[in-house]
Amino acid sequence: MNYTPKILAFAGALRKGSTNKKTVLVAVEGARRAGAEVNYIDLRDFPVPPYDGDIEASEGLPENAIRLQELMLEHDGFLISSPEYNSSIPGTFKNYIDWTSRPRGELKAGACYGGKAVSLMMASPGSLGGIRALPTVRSILGTMGVHVLPEDFCVSRSDKAFDENGVPVDDFVRERLESLGENLVEFLRKLKS
Repeated sequence: MNYTPKILAFAGALRKGSTNKKTVLVAVEGARRAGAEVNYIDLRDFPVPPYDGDIEASEGLPENAIRLQELMLEHDGFLISSPEYNSSIPGTFKNYIDWTSRPRGELKAGACYGGKAVSLMMASPGSLGGIRALPTVRSILGTMGVHVLPEDFCVSRSDKAFDENGVPVDDFVRERLESLGENLVEFLRKLKS
């Protein structure tokens, strides 16, 4: 079987210079080298309002939430890097999860997530690298039926971890992040065989 995994990669951060965007792009290189087709998106290009059931009831899902759902459905797995805000994930990232997990027409609640696989990573300027928020992301995605791979990685002191081209200054960090992409590709191939 000649199967090419399709992976959607993004950071749970909106800021232009986010180190989480740099972090996930390193993992993207590992997945591409392992033979996957990887599409990187910036959530900043998909603005959505705060989730509000009244908006959903009166207007349906926002156009960008629908666009994201369609993108997610086209892919087998995800590479996600999230910041840590106050020992948890950013509200904006959770808001995207809330909108994209909603039912729509024949699409059941959580259909964009169930059966997919994900490699998780975090980046933070703090010494813990975002590790306090990692269980939150694992719990949310796992509850929705996502295969959350056990290996993850947190980039501490992320404000100093990358050069001006977004390349990790430490080879160990680069290798670990690339391995997250490679591991996801390997897992998806096993899952489809």
